[in-house]
Amino acid sequence: MHFPEPHPFARFVAILGRGKSKTRSLTRQEARDAMAMILARDVLPEQLGAFLMLLRVKEETGEEIAGFVDAVRACVSRPAGAPPVDLDWPSYAGKSRQLPWFLLAALLLAKNGKRILMHGLDGHTKGRVYSGAILARLGAPVARDLDEAATLLARANFAYLSLEAISPRTAELVALKPILGLRSSVHTLVRALNPFDAAASLQGVFHPGYMDIHRDAALLLDHGRTIVFRGDGGEGERRPNKPAQILTIADGAATDERWAATTEDQSQAPDESMDVGRLAAVWSGEARDAYGEAAVVGTTALALHALGAADGPDEAQAMAAHMWRSRAGALPAAAG
Repeated sequence: MHFPEPHPFARFVAILGRGKSKTRSLTRQEARDAMAMILARDVLPEQLGAFLMLLRVKEETGEEIAGFVDAVRACVSRPAGAPPVDLDWPSYAGKSRQLPWFLLAALLLAKNGKRILMHGLDGHTKGRVYSGAILARLGAPVARDLDEAATLLARANFAYLSLEAISPRTAELVALKPILGLRSSVHTLVRALNPFDAAASLQGVFHPGYMDIHRDAALLLDHGRTIVFRGDGGEGERRPNKPAQILTIADGAATDERWAATTEDQSQAPDESMDVGRLAAVWSGEARDAYGEAAVVGTTALALHALGAADGPDEAQAMAAHMWRSRAGALPAAAG
């Protein structure tokens, strides 16, 4: 019987699956090489599933995420003449218990002159509402491709861009969740992608254990100033009724601090209606929502901290509250 030579990708599966005593994590270069093969479709389906699930069981490292990001970014061409971006805001989790109030925080910052790129992927988990569809309903700047994102950023200080437009193959990998039954390390890497080289990044995570992974990846990637915290539902949204543990990565070092809750009520019932029209109503002042407005202000404060625009949580919160009270006019729109 003839046995073929091992497939070139088999070595990466073997590194991760040798058993308790011999399994090890990938180096950054190995992770980059493995992801480059995945992006080029030089792997078999059996290998891809095994690779992603072995990583899931082992838990990815910051070095592996950095290597994966290296590979994806090598395939992404930032448009020539794109304006500098202040804040990269990944949005991949979706919301199921509360409305995505963080969208109003991002648009509030854009209205105050901060240029923000938000990127995500809609619809990969059932029962959640996603940023792309909601922003489109609000009339906010949603881009079809990288070039249009650059135009919208210059015109409106904000653009939302789907991962499908940044890296279609990576979007396919995220969309494997219903097939594999679990999220994979690809869901981690997309949060660290920063496709327009923003000076700062705001990363909300669901599981506290992933904060250290994002911290280690951010230190290796050196994309600028990165803030990692446990966000509501895994999105970049501060929970105003809970203390927030904040990791700040800047200048090659990481600091850890705890921000106090901004509301006294420590409980918040799930939003049964999830009426996204209420976002626009609260922005315009036609409706009031104590929890939602506290979430907007608290998230804006965190973003100001990420941007280095405030000295500590008290100043950030005061600046954010002033921005919210002073908002006027319509939400930032694609028409500028």
